[in-house]
Amino acid sequence: MASATATKLFLFSSVLPLNSSFKSTKAIPALKFFFSSNKNYNFNLIRPYSSVSKTTLITNTVSDKSKSKKKKKKTVKGSLPSSSSSSGGGGEEKLKRRTRSQRVFDIPEDFQHQLVIHGENSKINSHIPVMLGEVLEVFEKHPSPLRSFVDCTLGAAGHSSAIISAHPELELLIGLDVDPKAHEKAKLHINDVLNLNERASELKVITCHKNFKDIKSVLSEIDEKILTHGVDGILMDLGMSSMQVNNAERGFSVLCDGPLDMRMDPQATLRAEDILNSWPEAEVGRILRDYGEESNWFSLQNKIMKARSNGGLHSTSELGNLIRGSTPQSAGRQGWMKTATRVFQALRIAVNDELKILEDTLHASFDCLSPGGRLAVISFHSLEDRIVKKTFLDIIEVGDGNGLLKEEKTITKRDEDEVKETWIKQKIIGKKGINLTKRPITPCEAEERLNRRCRSAKLRVIQKL
Repeated sequence: MASATATKLFLFSSVLPLNSSFKSTKAIPALKFFFSSNKNYNFNLIRPYSSVSKTTLITNTVSDKSKSKKKKKKTVKGSLPSSSSSSGGGGEEKLKRRTRSQRVFDIPEDFQHQLVIHGENSKINSHIPVMLGEVLEVFEKHPSPLRSFVDCTLGAAGHSSAIISAHPELELLIGLDVDPKAHEKAKLHINDVLNLNERASELKVITCHKNFKDIKSVLSEIDEKILTHGVDGILMDLGMSSMQVNNAERGFSVLCDGPLDMRMDPQATLRAEDILNSWPEAEVGRILRDYGEESNWFSLQNKIMKARSNGGLHSTSELGNLIRGSTPQSAGRQGWMKTATRVFQALRIAVNDELKILEDTLHASFDCLSPGGRLAVISFHSLEDRIVKKTFLDIIEVGDGNGLLKEEKTITKRDEDEVKETWIKQKIIGKKGINLTKRPITPCEAEERLNRRCRSAKLRVIQKL
């Protein structure tokens, strides 16, 4: 029974062990859903989970003039534990800035036999499509019908395959990715879906080895009419895929020893090793400070410069050891790991010029939408999310010249019956579009338990008028 409950909660599980509350003979390290050769399934699997209680946080603060005491937080039954905050009520305030998804994965009984263990020789990698249910919900009812869709970050095609199965009316799907290995896995995954679908001949699927910054040129090359009429839906998942993180040769992982590469596109020339060993000292420090938001950036900058005199840094383990040596031992393993994560993030952003490309691509993607079309973006760290939030407001033109919003609407219960999209809580209406997520949507608690890598994910959506 416990195994069935765990299965119904979440379809795609992570490579991490399942939560102890779901232990059973079927509680395996990684699961993957595949399609039977003699059945055609509808992907309309996600339903609201109405029994989830509202999150309530009670913060008790004990003050003492002679001794500083730690703040204690009580969690009401059914509530979500929050991280500690430097100020009383900080956790509650943080929760108010986003909307936790109330959806869970509800898999029909005839689907459960299709969960299989991933082996090393599996043709399709077990990358988890983050917030899959929420993405399907965004495009479920509007625009209707969904005839064209662009996945700007194709990866292993987890989201795209679900979109194909959920929308039999889909006529064109375009996938972009700079990682050639991702294309191989995506094609296998999509072909599995199409081979089981009677209308496969009606759907045109095109995958391109291109960066999403080239979305306009790609659509124009495929068919100039696409840009004229626009596409109905566009998705950008800005997270790293498991197959990239787990591959030591790519240099993205703090824990795996490999070259200091960090290129999303293997054909690009700039590597993390080049930045650490040859870029100006001030520029290295700026990257650590601005892209990694690392408070200890100056000390790390000096140690990196000293390392150059000893031959430089050439592997992820060497960089990891330098960071470990720069972190106070009192901070423990978590202390240096957090610092290392921020440093690796900073280098990856610099190598791939991610932030500048992101802002330009958001504008280009919105231009490619048809009237009523939607652009959904999943970000994973504060730098990305701030850019998405600000750019969305700029795109739909809500400013009055002083940075103030011109019009804002809160969805009430009466409005919910009209729009029939309960995931929309608050929206901001501009001249050119509507920001459907004034506060970003974050994963449901069940997904966070089963996939720790999704905890920082934030989903924002805009719609073109």
